Amino acid sequence: MFEAEFWVAVAFVLFVGVLGYFGVHKLLLKGVDDRRDRIKAELDEARRLKSEAQALLAQYERKQQEAEREAQAIVASAKVEAERMAAEAAAKIEDFVARRTKMAEDKIAQAEAQALADVRSAAAEAAVAAAETILTRSVKDKIADDLITKGIADLKGKFN
Repeated sequence: MFEAEFWVAVAFVLFVGVLGYFGVHKLLLKGVDDRRDRIKAELDEARRLKSEAQALLAQYERKQQEAEREAQAIVASAKVEAERMAAEAAAKIEDFVARRTKMAEDKIAQAEAQALADVRSAAAEAAVAAAETILTRSVKDKIADDLITKGIADLKGKFN
């Protein structure tokens, strides 16, 4: 009587009718709507997070630029300070060398003066001794003694 396609069509219509009776289409639409709302909320959240991330990125880029400028300023300041310290050190070294040179020259002059004084003293003593010896041998008696004593006193007075 009826062919198989007819019964398949009837079964399909009955199946769709049962689904409609139990409200499956409403459940399907509600599920699709819920999923759509959830996806929309996730997209909105993603947009919000993206804008926050961009704002944070811009903020960190500004901070990085400020840090780089500050680092450059610190480096420049350190260079200036190092140059100043080097100049001070050079001036101090130059002053130190000048003072040491002056001290050495003063010591040399002092040693020369002392050596000259020692030579004069030794020469005077040798001259006095020689004069005393010569006069003792050639002049005798009281006159010799007076002359020797006076000459020695005069000579000592002149050299000292």
